[in-house]
Amino acid sequence: MATEIIELLSSREIAKMRSAGELAYELLNYLEPMVKPGVNTLALNDAAERWTQKHGAKSAPLGYHGGGQVPFPKSICTSVNEVICHGIPNARQILRDGDIINIDVTVILDGYHGDTSRTFFVGTPSPVAKKLVEVTKECLYRGIAAVKPNARIGDIGAAIQEYAEPHGFSVVRDFVGHGINRIFHAPPQIPHYGDRGKGKKLRPGMVFTIEPMINEGTWEVELQADQWTALTKDRKLSAQFEHTIAVTESGVEILTLPLKATTH
Repeated sequence: MATEIIELLSSREIAKMRSAGELAYELLNYLEPMVKPGVNTLALNDAAERWTQKHGAKSAPLGYHGGGQVPFPKSICTSVNEVICHGIPNARQILRDGDIINIDVTVILDGYHGDTSRTFFVGTPSPVAKKLVEVTKECLYRGIAAVKPNARIGDIGAAIQEYAEPHGFSVVRDFVGHGINRIFHAPPQIPHYGDRGKGKKLRPGMVFTIEPMINEGTWEVELQADQWTALTKDRKLSAQFEHTIAVTESGVEILTLPLKATTH
């Protein structure tokens, strides 16, 4: 069995990742005011594609196929309510008051990827939707806080799981964070559940995503016939937040936030 090679990025490469990451952050900010009742998800996709091209970048999801899947047909992922991830924008999907929607964007700028997502409220959320989204966002930041040199990948998942489950929610197992650089999905995999002290050791120069998917009910997933859209098996709500991060000599930097807000 071949040994998994985890690429360590130079400061120059991390600077390029930072530029791509900040552009992805700005794209989500651009889309946020459009998230309201009556808007269809294809309109969000088309706005994102125009904005990305205008800023000299490419949409990484468009035409992407991993693991033999059919190519992803759109520029962003729009995952509404019980869709865990990889929801495909379409004109028939109209956002309604009370929905939650995760928008996942990845831009390619100067050959490097910036990957981030947020879950937004459409109008006024239900109490359970509000709690789920708030807990999921906190899970992301607890996972990030576990990142430092010589920590283990398992520390990240443990921090997330230890926060989500006491709130009555579950952590999706089927989808994980991933290494990212010039390649969209690279080693290592970053599970959002696990045991402290287990897994590969974190080293400065490692760059990867942390993107917990937290479900209202069971963590189990159902993949739809389009080979992309993943739903909660019990059709209860799912939320997700994602950042791309770099392991630094002293801790961690979030590459998908403005620089002044990224060091911990």
